Amino acid sequence: MIDPRAIVSPHARIAPDVRIGPFAIVEDDVEIGAGSSIGAFTQVCSGTRLGRDNRVHMHVVLGNEPQDLAYRGAPTRLVVGDRNVIREGSHLHRGSKQEATVVGDDCFLMTNSHVGHDCRVGDGAILATGATLGGHATVGPQAFLSGYCLVHQFVRVGRLALIQGGAAASRDVPPFTIAMRPHNLLVGVNVVGLRRAGLDRAAIGAIRRAYRALFLHRRDLRRAREELLADEVARGGPTSEVRELLDFIDSSRRGVSFGRRRASGAPVDDDGD
Repeated sequence: MIDPRAIVSPHARIAPDVRIGPFAIVEDDVEIGAGSSIGAFTQVCSGTRLGRDNRVHMHVVLGNEPQDLAYRGAPTRLVVGDRNVIREGSHLHRGSKQEATVVGDDCFLMTNSHVGHDCRVGDGAILATGATLGGHATVGPQAFLSGYCLVHQFVRVGRLALIQGGAAASRDVPPFTIAMRPHNLLVGVNVVGLRRAGLDRAAIGAIRRAYRALFLHRRDLRRAREELLADEVARGGPTSEVRELLDFIDSSRRGVSFGRRRASGAPVDDDGD
């Protein structure tokens, strides 16, 4: 299962059925779970933990030192769950200051994607070609970052959010929304993603009402939140998805992305289709 041209440390803990391609390097203090494969010319650095059934393609770097000027050589980790696909040229750095970078299960990281130090990537997230996460960024489950998206350090991207290609986020992107260029602009609800995730019509309808109240146009978010919550209480209480959206806003430290200005012209379509 291990190509004779690969360099594999005898101290690495590798399941018997792991495939390792030619010219790959696996360093000390590495764990690779059963059913996984490591492509040619890939380097798996010390401190990396890979779960089961991961497919790592060629020229990938896993667990190298963080790109952090404050890093002083602490024994940090990169922890990757199960059934992830990591495509050619991607870089996932380990944590800084005794922290870990964590990628969940069933993620798809396309070519040349970058996961910076101390990031958290939730289950089922997709990073398209060239998507880049700065240090300490968080990507929620089933979020979709399109090609060459840029996520600033410490920014959070909520569950089932979608960032369109080439966009940059320096504020938190709320769950279930679509963000696009120019950066930090919300333009709708990720209806297609919500349907694919199995949310029913009533749940999607509640999310769309919440989006209209909070983000259809740029306004005082605190007042908009109060009005939305009062309306949802009158309807019998907010759904779990609306509560998740409100909790996300309440916990934001960098501020939340915003809607269009009213003077922008054409009405905003929040369908996300």
